[in-house]
Parts: sequence; C-alpha cells; structure tokens
Amino acid sequence: MWSWQKKISTDLKKSFVTVYDDTGAIGKLYRRQDEVGTLCCITVDVQSLDDKQVTVRDRDTMLQERVGIDSLKEYLQDKFY
Repeated sequence: MWSWQKKISTDLKKSFVTVYDDTGAIGKLYRRQDEVGTLCCITVDVQSLDDKQVTVRDRDTMLQERVGIDSLKEYLQDKFY
C-alpha cells in the first residue's frame, strides 16, 4: 500500500503543491493540516486497495468524498481551478 501513496503524491506534485505525511493517526494529521491551511487531504486506506479510490477531505466543510485514483488529478483541477 505504501508504494501507492507515494506514487499518488509524486504524480500530484507535477500539478499541485503537495505534502506527504504519514506520521500519526489520521485525526491528528487532519488537524495538523487544517492548522497550516491545507485545502484538502487525500487519504489512502485499506479499502483503497480493493476499490482503487481515495478519500478526499475538504478543510472548510470537512466533507469527505471517495474519488477514483485514475480521476483524482482531474477532480482536484475542477475543484481548485
């Protein structure tokens, strides 16, 4: 699974400012990113291995949405551009 996370991060770095962080529980990671103003967080979890989707969490609304890995870049471009 870890190679998936790093590949997603590397691919997104070509188009977005990204930070890869896996140092703690997801709640603490979200809070830390909220504090520094990160607009959204992308989480790869065990379910991602089965359904090839990640969870995208919006900082302002805290809504979470499952997005296919193959369409993640387009999803983020639509959201931010």
